[in-house]
Amino acid sequence: MSRICVYLGSRDGNTPGFRQAANALGVELAQRGHTLVYGGARLGLMGELANACLEAGGEVIGVMPDHLVEREQAHFGLTELIRVANMHERKATMAANADAFVALPGGIGTFEELFEVWTWGYLGLHDKPMGLLNVDTFFDPLLTFLDSTVAHGFLAQETRAMLLDAETPQALVSALERQLRQKEGFAS
Repeated sequence: MSRICVYLGSRDGNTPGFRQAANALGVELAQRGHTLVYGGARLGLMGELANACLEAGGEVIGVMPDHLVEREQAHFGLTELIRVANMHERKATMAANADAFVALPGGIGTFEELFEVWTWGYLGLHDKPMGLLNVDTFFDPLLTFLDSTVAHGFLAQETRAMLLDAETPQALVSALERQLRQKEGFAS
């Protein structure tokens, strides 16, 4: 199946729904036969996602720069942990190993990774599906802002439509799978 790159927090956040969603997404990816690609940490939502995927029998590839191995507390129980030299190499390695991208709640690193990969898609550097798991309305303000950016003429509707969103892991993974099948030329 496909490799799904997930960007999300190395912290838990303050809403139990965030951990539950990370757990549910990890199980969903494993059950559907997808490989998880993520930042490689064992803490926060990152660790929850990886552990859930592994416990459900899935494969997990983590990518972490050497300078963050101690700070983010690398997860050494993964299918594969790829150590890289810096953040640029981390993002490029994650993207090269992914067929689709998902963002869950997180901080500035999550947003930076999401917007960079979206920009790469806009520039035609990839044609991989991208989506937000909108847990407990976390991304509602961002989605409103993005729609406002379209309304103000700074973002084309086609570019906005590149970023899918769903409230459940099942719905989001299904949407990504549909786009992957379409990309491969198969009927949805």
